[in-house]
Amino acid sequence: MAFTSILRRSASSLAPLASRLVRGQRNYHAAVFTAINHSSLAARKPSLSPLAPNSRYYSKADDSLLRVIDAEIQCAEETDEQEIEEVPSGFPFKVEDVPGFQTVKLTRTYQDEEIEVEVHMPDLVTGEGEDDDVDDDGNEQANQSSIPLVVTVSKGNGAPVLEFSCNAYPDEIAIESLLVKNPDTAEDQIAYEGPDFNDLDENLQKSFHKYLEIRGIKPSTTNFLHEYMINKDSREYKNWLKKLKQFVQV
Repeated sequence: MAFTSILRRSASSLAPLASRLVRGQRNYHAAVFTAINHSSLAARKPSLSPLAPNSRYYSKADDSLLRVIDAEIQCAEETDEQEIEEVPSGFPFKVEDVPGFQTVKLTRTYQDEEIEVEVHMPDLVTGEGEDDDVDDDGNEQANQSSIPLVVTVSKGNGAPVLEFSCNAYPDEIAIESLLVKNPDTAEDQIAYEGPDFNDLDENLQKSFHKYLEIRGIKPSTTNFLHEYMINKDSREYKNWLKKLKQFVQV
């Protein structure tokens, strides 16, 4: 009996120790398992560079193109130091110049007529190797810079519209064609454009030149437009280059 009692006391005293040992082994294994999992996840997790979201791969061709564009922008800025041409006092037209567009629009009212002029970019001629160029009338206009104009004269109320296609040279305006347009004519219908302007009677040609001159289409107007459009061409070219650069960099 005494021996049995001793065994019971020994068993009861060892039980808490065994329980602590078992719990310790379980906690140890759990800690090891957790550490292994964390280590595995850390190994699989990619390292992120702070610049990765905004990084941009440039090829050698892109880098070369950007250098050429930068050089061209610098060259354009160095060679073009002219300010925007101010419209002179007494200029007969209102100038509508929208950046980024190819043309400039002039408008005015003359008596009961609405006059609109569409001015295009200049056709520049350097004069190199073109000394022998002459037009059909023997005039040396082919080797002179010019600006194309489209002049529209309308009287409203559904009346026909006169449309002149011209080229403005230094101190001279050449009418290339004259069209009488009906506002009610469908766009897919081609109106008769009349004969070549140079084939008209000479007096009739002179009369139409005078007709335009009275309405403000004269050398004093077009000479200013010539300089204005040259400057606009330079500005638009620089802006075009900068837009190209922005596109390549995106």
